[in-house]
Amino acid sequence: MRTPLVAAALILALTGAVTPAVAAPPAPHSTTAQPGLPALLARLPNGNATAALVRVGGTQGTFTGSGGVHDLKTQRPADPRARFRVGSVTKVFTAAVVLQLAGEGEVDLDRPVRAYLPELIPASYQHVTVRQLLNHTSGIPSYDSGSGDTLDAWYAHRFDRHDPAAMVRQATSQKRLFEPGTQQKYDNIGYTVAGLLIEKVTHDSYARQVQRRILKPLGLNDSYFPGADPTIHGPHNHGYQEFAGTDGTKELRDVTVWGATEAFAAGDLISTTADLETFLRSLFRGQVVRGPLLKEMFTTPGPKVHLYGTDRPSAYSAGLETMELGGRQVWAKTGGRWGYNTVIAATPDLSRTLVYSVNSTDAKGQGMNPTAMAIVTATFGPPTRR
Repeated sequence: MRTPLVAAALILALTGAVTPAVAAPPAPHSTTAQPGLPALLARLPNGNATAALVRVGGTQGTFTGSGGVHDLKTQRPADPRARFRVGSVTKVFTAAVVLQLAGEGEVDLDRPVRAYLPELIPASYQHVTVRQLLNHTSGIPSYDSGSGDTLDAWYAHRFDRHDPAAMVRQATSQKRLFEPGTQQKYDNIGYTVAGLLIEKVTHDSYARQVQRRILKPLGLNDSYFPGADPTIHGPHNHGYQEFAGTDGTKELRDVTVWGATEAFAAGDLISTTADLETFLRSLFRGQVVRGPLLKEMFTTPGPKVHLYGTDRPSAYSAGLETMELGGRQVWAKTGGRWGYNTVIAATPDLSRTLVYSVNSTDAKGQGMNPTAMAIVTATFGPPTRR
């Protein structure tokens, strides 16, 4: 899964999607008005999104709304209870389980990963620690799936199955990007390793551990891991991706059915806005990761990240990312799968929370989707440049 650095894209507010023709929007479903959001949802579908589900909470007011369509063929209103692919928001669940294991004494965050996975991590990566996996400072290169480097190629390989251990072996067979701990580069590979670490330590599958430790205790009954199944079960709105033809024309292609085995513990969860809101609030309240280890999720390392030609302060912690919106600090996680963009975000005191699923037509674009950006700005205020 090729996930862009969306936190930086939020700060830089990069936009610019092409606008294909869509039908007139249905009326949005909403409760408890929030300035700007009802009107925004009423304008869906538009050129960059076919639907959106939004939940805003906290002491500064609440809002629950949906807009757009379930699918472009029937033009039925979007289902506000829909399940969707959360993409890299999965990483927050993975980080939480690793931190729980650290709290139980089963994992030492400062211990080399190779001590737990000696048959998988080669000597060239012997100094990479568990903490460095979680905060993207490991220096392990990206996994190359061999599926090509164009949208059409990825689409042709959308049902390919990927083995996490083989992914890690392929990635670690390459030269490291940098000395562990000296730089920060956002990627999925660290969380693929983390998922395998969970399995090795618990002698159980990654998916069952998240189910037992987080989904079941919090009552997240509409969240699940699809495994090799490329479909979304239960109510869901269709995802679409804009494809460019050889003649320069654009088409929206239904990409709802798409395998996610290459994402594994970095991005394969399916959930709902209600479940993610429950998880977000429980996490920030210390009900998922308890005690001092929760600070790992709200602490960024020292290295800077090189992005768009400039060095910026590190933005990623264990599972989360930080940004300034409306002049205040927000901790969040973004996620993107084909046809779906997701965010969970909150101020540290939970005075303002946001969960959305946007059915983006450019879900893997390098910039922030304009509809998603508008939702973030309406909730927290505009991004502060750093």
